[in-house]
Amino acid sequence: QVQLVESGGGLVQAGGSLRLSCAASGRTARSYAMSWFRSAPGKEREFVTGISGSGGSTYYADSVKGRFTISRDNAKNTVYLQMNSLKPEDTAVYYCAAARNIPTIVDGDWYDYWGQGTQVTVSS
Repeated sequence: QVQLVESGGGLVQAGGSLRLSCAASGRTARSYAMSWFRSAPGKEREFVTGISGSGGSTYYADSVKGRFTISRDNAKNTVYLQMNSLKPEDTAVYYCAAARNIPTIVDGDWYDYWGQGTQVTVSS
């Protein structure tokens, strides 16, 4: 099994930056994709960004493309989300998730392992 622990959330002003971290315990396989999802109050969960097990492929929702960057350090079993130019509409609970051998990275139903979530609040 894989256990994910997130950190780095907080309160920032619009235009500011945050870096989220997701540390994995247990063995993480090369084939594991790691992704970030978010849930805003009163809204459905949405895919934000994901990265392949090797780190060679990344995927971004159109709403964050050019502002957010996902990366991973497999030696540390950690995935990062660098968030720049934050907007109030980025306010949400951000969740780290892991999966392997999935047909599409954007569908949260494929993920068996989830972090506890970390709150990101962007004020205007």
